[in-house]
Amino acid sequence: MSIEEVKVPELAESVSEATILKWYKQQGDVVNEDEKLVDIETDKIILEVTAPKAGTLIKIIKNNDEYVQSAENIALIETNPSYLNDEDEKDHAKTSPAVRKIAAEQGVDPDSVPHKGDRVIKGDLVKPASKAVRRSAKTLVPTNNSPSNMTNSRSEKRVPMNSFRKRVAERLVSVQHESAILTTFNEINMQAVKDLRGKYKDNFEKKYDVKLGFMSFFTKAVVSALQQFPIVNASIDGEDIVYHNYNDIGIAVSSPRGLVVPILRDVEKMSFAEIEQNISQVAKRANDGELTMDELSGGTFSITNGGIFGSMLSTPILNPPQSAILGMHNIVERPVAENGQVVIRPIMYVALSYDHRLIDGRDAVQFLVAIKNAIEDPSRLLLDI
Repeated sequence: MSIEEVKVPELAESVSEATILKWYKQQGDVVNEDEKLVDIETDKIILEVTAPKAGTLIKIIKNNDEYVQSAENIALIETNPSYLNDEDEKDHAKTSPAVRKIAAEQGVDPDSVPHKGDRVIKGDLVKPASKAVRRSAKTLVPTNNSPSNMTNSRSEKRVPMNSFRKRVAERLVSVQHESAILTTFNEINMQAVKDLRGKYKDNFEKKYDVKLGFMSFFTKAVVSALQQFPIVNASIDGEDIVYHNYNDIGIAVSSPRGLVVPILRDVEKMSFAEIEQNISQVAKRANDGELTMDELSGGTFSITNGGIFGSMLSTPILNPPQSAILGMHNIVERPVAENGQVVIRPIMYVALSYDHRLIDGRDAVQFLVAIKNAIEDPSRLLLDI
């Protein structure tokens, strides 16, 4: 018999603390090795913490909604092999972490699922589970505040801000206080890229099994501009300026928990197809809640596309320790002057928010113009000029 500590996983350098989101066990409960004990939430992802050894959870040190630090001890487990072998193994079916995750998503108790032998496998869970005992759950207060959900036009509803939203709010306020954020704007004629994409998108998808989107063009244009203006790819560390000779680009994607920014590493080495494939993969992982802390940490520059939601113009907020972020918007046909004639062209407004403590206005404007030039003449990206 011994005492095992349950610790917070190592957090990324940019994450100073996390929050206990939910304990799945109570003091005195018997737990299996690798069984899920608690969810810990950062401003980036939810981390699952499992039992390091089988035994009894004798003490919970940190309760729900309490802040915790990297590698901090949050609970104690007393190992007791004989008790587990005699009682727990007899009363509960054996399961792997993957099986427990699927069962939790389906809302079923693994012990109630028909199975062969003493172990529940994935195949047992994909069968109809009509006979499975549904786990009881607390009824959550709906957060949809649309008028149709209100009993009358003067009613109000108060719900607590979840820990993820609190952390995001704190982080956004902190960025505004610690940076001198300025935003510069420009407009881009998307006709050339649309024509190129329309001509080759079918062949591209057939060859690489991924769609050719606008993000790869903008990511390529950003990398080219960062190489011309390395100060935009730099960051502030105390009283030092850190120049990065690599391009780790954050691509904002939607997830069930809100907007997250996974990082594509060494993008300067990627082809158009590799960029599209990586974006597709992280978007799927974000939607499935499978992004790791490492995938969301670091980065030297970010791109966010509010245009997919219909945004015409916005001022994106920095993603520290990065010093700049590019905001893309929707493409709208607008009248423009070309060679003395008014013509209709697909136009996108773009915005570059940057830390004015580090980046001068001239560099910011020229950086954005470099992106505009590359998109309006995409052959520049292919020829690297």
